[in-house]
This record gives sequence, structure tokens and C-alpha cells, in this order.
Amino acid sequence: MSARKRRGSPRPSPVEAQNDALQRFLPLVSAEELPLLLAELQRPVSSALRANPLKVADPAQALGAWAAAYGWETSPVPYCPTGWWVHQAARPISQTLEHQLGHYYIQDAASMLPVELFTPHSGEPPLTLDLAASPGGKTTHLISRSGDQGLVLANDSSQSRIHALRLVLHTWGSVNHAVTCFAGERFGAWFPETFDRVLLDAPCSMQNLRSTESHPMRAISPRERDSLSVRQRNLLISAFQALKTGGEVVYATCTLSPEEDEGVLDELLRRFPGAVEIVDLSRRLPAPAPGLSSDGQRDFDPAVQRAARLWPHRFGTSGFFSALIQKRAPVAAPEGGPPARSLTREGMAPLPAARVRDLAARQGERYGFPLEAVLQAYNLELWQKGPQVWAVPRAFLSRFGELPHESIGLPLGTDTPDGFQPGHDWVSRFFAQHLSGREVLSPVQSAAWLRGEDLPGTPQRFAHGEAAVVVDEQGRFLGLGKAVTGRLRNMRPRRLAG
Repeated sequence: MSARKRRGSPRPSPVEAQNDALQRFLPLVSAEELPLLLAELQRPVSSALRANPLKVADPAQALGAWAAAYGWETSPVPYCPTGWWVHQAARPISQTLEHQLGHYYIQDAASMLPVELFTPHSGEPPLTLDLAASPGGKTTHLISRSGDQGLVLANDSSQSRIHALRLVLHTWGSVNHAVTCFAGERFGAWFPETFDRVLLDAPCSMQNLRSTESHPMRAISPRERDSLSVRQRNLLISAFQALKTGGEVVYATCTLSPEEDEGVLDELLRRFPGAVEIVDLSRRLPAPAPGLSSDGQRDFDPAVQRAARLWPHRFGTSGFFSALIQKRAPVAAPEGGPPARSLTREGMAPLPAARVRDLAARQGERYGFPLEAVLQAYNLELWQKGPQVWAVPRAFLSRFGELPHESIGLPLGTDTPDGFQPGHDWVSRFFAQHLSGREVLSPVQSAAWLRGEDLPGTPQRFAHGEAAVVVDEQGRFLGLGKAVTGRLRNMRPRRLAG
């Protein structure tokens, strides 16, 4: 039964939407592979996670420890060194302390491919644009691959998705990022020939033949599909214009619709002849995944076959599409500068050098934390907004200092009447370097602390108002506490309660 309903009819179910997509894609699959595809779609797709090298020194070793502790059966994602499928789990991967603290990100294995396609950067840390960043999974991957150096400008056009994006980046522990909220189509005019890398994980129909709880499939009308492909084309043109000559764009969608995949690449090749090179990905993947030569109605430029089309039966993933594009020559871009709003108008001001030295001395004395060395290693400055002190990337200040933003860098902590309180996300990111000022909890105390309860009794070595780095007997960071009369107040963020 077709999932396309007459006006006023009930919305098609995810199963009906899947059947509709399957009917569209059947002619694109060979007769030999069709039974394999149909059989694969009867199996649920395995959950997957990607470890955070900013917080986990040895991802493989950490994965082994998690698997042993939580009863996981795992296997590696072949094209992502920090990615693993979790096929069986006594404890769900979404219900661990490590997930809560950003030690790993839960992500469809197919979605791990795009960022891995970028060529490792040499020389100066890269300037990266994530043009449609929400919810932030691929953004965290970009940050991890750059070692949190340089800058990742994470943009999303939807204000409603910005809060979640910001939380994901703070939980991941990134310092060298900024979040903006603009139409992605504007960046080509605003910042031509600017970025070393651009990721375009384009908004799409999500017709990937796998319906999940977080991404249920829905029916897409031909009119909506055409509208999506127009927007995808405009976003990709903008991404290509914003890219430096010699730089790379990765174009990705979580759909198998040719109009949104090969068709968009074909339009880019036609728009900028001689400037676009689509890199052959055939040797980068464990199974054949060539792009299509035709959608059955029109033939595409042969170069689009160098892209990667991930069919579920070949990779055990949702359907996915990715292409690595290199810019071989400058291209024309519209004229027009970005909006401007200074950081001072945002209520921010740089911390005086004397205050930075004082903070560094106190952080060193209390926690053994080398604040000045970290600021230097990651090319950061300290700025203040109200009572909150932020570590701000110099790369943003020097290149985009007046670009209106939703978030920039990572909060170091907050001035309070009792003194400076370190930030949870900052300590979580640099936990290994906070060598002292720790309070070790028993298993019973740890369980209560994770429920959001205070710890009765004030540890003698903490002065009133002083922050303690709370850990369990395994040495895992549980959050920050504040010594007050008669108890250690639980300062874990509300989003982590429970």
C-alpha cells in the first residue's frame, strides 16, 4: 500500500513509510542483492557508540572496561577507530555514568563515516565549519579528530535546536568551538575562501529504510523531496564557496533518495566545472558502496559514483550517503558581509591579567590544576559575563570576533559570595589534571550522590564555600560539591539529576 495518502487521511505509519521508500529504491538494487536487503531490514540495527578521546586516554581500553562492567557484546566499526557496535547489553548504553559524563556519544554507525572521510590535517590547526550541526554528534566527532585545536564553528538554522547542541558540546568538553544560529545558505557570501573544512550533514527526507525510535521514517511527497533537494543544493553551494581552495567539504545525508544524494553532487559539478573534485572512496570502506550513475530518469556525472552509498545489507547500518569533495579552484560567491555584534555588547569582557594569575594560583593550590598551561596549550583567553568566567578560543576572537553567537568556548566557573566555584563541564573535561581537592565516596554514598542528594557532614579539609571534586572508589568523577555548614552540597547540574 502506498504511504502517500489523500488530504485528510491518517498520517502513514513508519512501517508504511518504510514500504513506500522500499518500493522507490527496489529498482536501484540488483536482483542478486535484493533478498539480502530484505533480510537485513528484518533485523534491528545494533546500537553504536563513539568514545571521546578528549576524556578517555585509550578508547579501546576504556571500551573493554565498559563492556566488562556493563555486560556488553561489542564489535568495532571498521571505518571509525573510536566507534563500536553494541549488539547485546545487560545495561543499556544510555544508562551509564560514562555516557552521562560525555565519555562516549551514542550514534548510528553510519553517521560516524562522514567525519572520518576528512584528510588528517597537517600544519596549523584547522578552521572547520559544521553548517547544519544539530544535534551535535558529528560536531563532537570533528572536535575529537582535531584534538580540540583550531576552531569548530557549529551552526544550525533552527533556534529550537541550539540549546541541545550547546549542551552536547559542553558535555563533550570542547573548548575550541562556537555555536551560531543562521541560515547556512549565507556563509558562502559572508566568509568566502575561509574554512579548511566544511561538513554539511544536510537536512533530508531520512528515507534510509531503517525506522528507529529517535528517527521514525515518514512518507515524503515528490513536492517535499524536490524542495529538500533545492535546499540541499543551495547549502552545498554555500559550503563550497566558504571553503578555501585546496580544502575539503564532506556532504552527507541519512537518506538513500538519489535526488538528495547523487543529484545534488551532479548539480555542484555543473555549477562549478573544473573546481570540484569528488574523491574516490572505494578503498576507504570494507564493502563496495559506489554512488549511482542514474536515478532511472536522468544520468549523473560519472564522478558521483566516487561517493559512498551505504546500503543496509552491506554495512549493517541505516541507509546513508557521503561524499568527500575537494576544491581545486576559487569560485564566484555573492557579496555581503555578516552581521556584527561585539563581545562587549554581549556583556562579555576579557579578564585582567592580574585576575587570570590569581585564578591560576588558586586553581593550582587547591586542585593541582595547571590553568595557565592549559590556556596556552589550547590557545584560550578568559572572558567574563556576569558572574561566569569562560575559556574562549582565540581562533574565534581573531577570525569571527564580532559574529553574533549563541555560545562560545567552555565555562571555567562562576564567582559566588563564597569564592570562585569551578564549572562541572570544565572539571569533567580536565578531570585527570585536577590532582587534589578530591572527596572519595563509598558505593552507598556514590549512589546517593548520583540521585542528587547532599553528603551529610562537612569534610574537615574543605573550608566553608570551597568546592570539592567528588569521585567514587573507582576514581570516576561524580561531580562537584560545595562545603557548607553540616554537609557537602551536591552541585551536579540539574540535567544530570536522577
